[in-house]
Amino acid sequence: MAFTELLSSLSTNPYFGAGFGLFGIGAGAAILRKGLQGGIILFRRHLMITLEVPCRDKSYQWLLKWITIKGARKTQHLSVETNFLQNDNGQIKTSYDFIPSIGKHIFKYKGNWIQVERTREQQTLDLHMGVPWESVTLTAFGNNKQIYSDILDEARYLALEETVGKTLLYTAMGAEWRPFGHPRRRRPIGSVVLDSGVSKKIIADCNDFIQSSVWYTQRGIPYRRGYLLYGPPGCGKSSFITALAGELEYSVCLLNLSERGLTDDRLNHLLNVAPEQTIILLEDIDAAFASRETTLQQKSAYEGINRITFSGLLNCLDGVGSTEARIVFMTTNYLDRLDPALIRPGRIDLKEYIGYCTEYQLEEMFKNFFNNTDTDAGVNSVEFAQRVKSFGRPVSPAQIQGFFMKHKLSSPETVINCCKDIWEDSLNINK
Repeated sequence: MAFTELLSSLSTNPYFGAGFGLFGIGAGAAILRKGLQGGIILFRRHLMITLEVPCRDKSYQWLLKWITIKGARKTQHLSVETNFLQNDNGQIKTSYDFIPSIGKHIFKYKGNWIQVERTREQQTLDLHMGVPWESVTLTAFGNNKQIYSDILDEARYLALEETVGKTLLYTAMGAEWRPFGHPRRRRPIGSVVLDSGVSKKIIADCNDFIQSSVWYTQRGIPYRRGYLLYGPPGCGKSSFITALAGELEYSVCLLNLSERGLTDDRLNHLLNVAPEQTIILLEDIDAAFASRETTLQQKSAYEGINRITFSGLLNCLDGVGSTEARIVFMTTNYLDRLDPALIRPGRIDLKEYIGYCTEYQLEEMFKNFFNNTDTDAGVNSVEFAQRVKSFGRPVSPAQIQGFFMKHKLSSPETVINCCKDIWEDSLNINK
C-alpha cells in the first residue's frame, strides 16, 4: 500500500511529471537520431557506391577535365583553370576551363544522379607540387562499379584525344613523371636527315623490338632495348630521337642524371614507373659519369655533382630490379669518355655514329628546303653538295640548317654560290 501511494503521489507531482516527460522526449530523440544515422550508414554501404580519386593519381587531371565537360556547365559554383593551347603554326592561345569548385555538386550521367565532392586539405601539402592536397569523391546510387569504369574510360579518352598527332614530353618531378611544356606536333622523320640507311636501320630495329614481346618472353630474355647515338654536337642526335618518338607514336621522358638530389633508389623508381609507350632519353651521358679508367688517372671534373653512383646506374639499366618493356636512348659527344661497362651489349644493344654531313645528307637537306621552289632540285642539290665538300671542311646539319634559314627567300642558285658563308655564319654566331 505504501509503494502504491508513493507512485500515486509522484504521478501527481507536477515537477516529477515535467522532468519525466522531458527525459522521455530526449531519450526518444536520441534513439531516433541513432537509428537515422545507422540507417544512413547501412543505406550508403549497401545501396550507394563511392569512388575517391586523390590528386596524386594519374587519372585525377583526366577526371577534372571530364567533370568540366559533363557537369560544370550545370553548376553555379566554379573555379577557373587556365590552359595554354599551341596551334599548328606554333602560336599559343589562352583558354579558360571552368571546373566545379571546392564543395558538393550534383549532375546526371547515363540516367544516374552522381554527387561530386571536391575537398582540399589546407593543412596537408603535396610535397612534390607544393600545393594543397585535393581529392574528388563520386557517389552514385546502386552497387554497379561499371559506371565508374565508364567514367574513367571516357575521361582518359578525352585526355588522349587532345594529344592525337602530338608528342608528349615528360620530366621527373620528385618520384613522378609530369608533362613538360605543351604537347608538340610530331616532327616528320624525314625532316631529320641522317646518313644513308641510318634512320631506316634504327626505325626498323625499334619496330622489331616493339612487336617481339612474346619472342622475348618465350626465351626468358629481358624485354628492354638500349640505344646509343654518338658524334659531334649539332649533328641531329636529339632531333632524331624526337622525330623517332613521333614515328613510333611514343612519348619522351627526359631524365637529367646531373640533377641534384637524384639518388640510385629514385632513379630506379623513375625507370620503373615511366609512362607506357615512352622513350627514356639520357642526354650527354658522358657529363654524368667519367670512365673508371680515367678516374684512376685523374680526378673527374664531374665528381660530386649528384648522388647517383655508377654501379647504381648500371643496376637500373639491367639489374635485378630493372623494369622491362622499356626503350632507353643515350647520347654523347665523346664516346671515348664512356666506361666500357656502360655500353656493353645488354645495356646498349645498338650504337650509331651521327656525324658531320655527308654528300647524301647535303643533297637531301637541300631538297627538303628548296623542293617546292626549284623545278630541278635534284641537279642543284648535287651541285650544292659537291660545292660544300670541295671546301674540305666538316659541316654539321645544324650549320646547314642555319645557313638555309638565312637564305630561305633566296633562289637555289644564290644559295649554291654563297656556300662559303656557311662557316663564316657559324663563326659569327659563336662570337
